[in-house]
Amino acid sequence: MSRKEHHVVPNGDGWSVKRAGATRASVNANTKAEAVRIGHVISQRQGSNLRIHGKDGRIQSAKKPVNSSRRKR
Repeated sequence: MSRKEHHVVPNGDGWSVKRAGATRASVNANTKAEAVRIGHVISQRQGSNLRIHGKDGRIQSAKKPVNSSRRKR
């Protein structure tokens, strides 16, 4: 069973958000910032980790989903 992860990866002149192990992108975006924003929304809704890659393909940062049902104090 694979982990629930989404990755923001470079794709030609733009950026893509892909689920781990997927061949097709969930979303294509023109800028990295736009892909990260969309990827964050997708990972929050699906409870998955978000891995953000650089142009060289290496992971630059990772974000874990935040439990939105938790009350802030």
